[in-house]
Amino acid sequence: MAILKSYGVRLRESTPQFPRPNLCDNYKRRNVKWRSPQAAVIPNFHLPMRSFEVKNSCSSSVISTASSYAPTRIEFVPKISVLVMSLTSADDIKSLRLITAIKTPYLPDGRFDLEAYDDLMHMQIENGAEAVIVGGTTGEGQLMSWDEHIMLIGHTVNCFGGSIKVIGNTGSNSTREAIHATEQGFAVGMHAALHINPYYGKTSLDGLISHFDSVLPMGPTIIYNVPSRTGQDIPPRVINNVAQSPNLAGIKECVGNNRIEQYTGNGIVVWSGNDDQCHDARWSHGATGVISVTSNLVPGLMRELMFGGKNPSLNAKLLPLIEWLFQEPNPVGLNTALAQLGVVRPVFRLPYVPLPLEKRVEFVNLVKEIGRENFVGKNDVQVLDDDDFILVGRY
Repeated sequence: MAILKSYGVRLRESTPQFPRPNLCDNYKRRNVKWRSPQAAVIPNFHLPMRSFEVKNSCSSSVISTASSYAPTRIEFVPKISVLVMSLTSADDIKSLRLITAIKTPYLPDGRFDLEAYDDLMHMQIENGAEAVIVGGTTGEGQLMSWDEHIMLIGHTVNCFGGSIKVIGNTGSNSTREAIHATEQGFAVGMHAALHINPYYGKTSLDGLISHFDSVLPMGPTIIYNVPSRTGQDIPPRVINNVAQSPNLAGIKECVGNNRIEQYTGNGIVVWSGNDDQCHDARWSHGATGVISVTSNLVPGLMRELMFGGKNPSLNAKLLPLIEWLFQEPNPVGLNTALAQLGVVRPVFRLPYVPLPLEKRVEFVNLVKEIGRENFVGKNDVQVLDDDDFILVGRY
């Protein structure tokens, strides 16, 4: 027992002695009136989305990103979120016939290649595309951070927004992220938003309505129905409900032309989401136009398909190319094709990898059959060796 007591004394003696705080300071701290956090009392307060937060979500907050890959980091200040309203009307979007889901090119280290991106945008404008989807499935928004995503939308608006409509893919399976991204997208000037239904963690039909109702007040919106990717169809009941919003520009529909005709018969604007069905959707089922992958390669021909009246011969001419593009999940085929045309570097962000050699040979033959002059770029189409491709896992 004596040993334990003496050990306890030594412990007390060896314990570091810190200066005691001033009692006056304690008194001051105890008498400061405590205020609850703003998040507890302000309904519209929200937390920052990942590392990017617009300081004050209003149209006066402009992010300068046109000349740099790295997005501007803005200090987060907890304020009431100001609802961002688009200056574009839904009617401005409803009339668009050719919308290209634009590809995002990369540098060898996996960063955005904005020079190549700008060249792709110029080619779309010169060949008659009326709008682009930025950061969609084709543009690999699913592989971007939100910093990158909003930066690319802002860059596109700053450089090309006067010549072409910019539709930002700001949808998410998280309503919180969809709201924040859409606020930021409209803050940097996008003309409309593209919204998917919540995927993987699917919700009920009433949940779908609530999800879309959360983002529709911000500005013109296109709802994207692609059950093959989301695992859940957006049925007419949901669309008919949210169509009451004046901001619903229309639907990108991938279920088929019968569904398209069902909507167009009720006055709802629809774009075909299937390039292989878009000709018939446009001219036989009432679709306004197409949101296209193929127009990345042959924008002039796709414009002719949407504007030139029924043209089954042109449609038949393009079908082999469309089938080639979609033999593997998009954007694998498109990324491979644009690299072979020499308009982007052969760089892939994983998990996407190029099509195999025999498929690349098929593409060279397709280009020759359709005519090199109809494709983007000026370089001769090449097969490329497997070693020419760069696969980036950290980006």
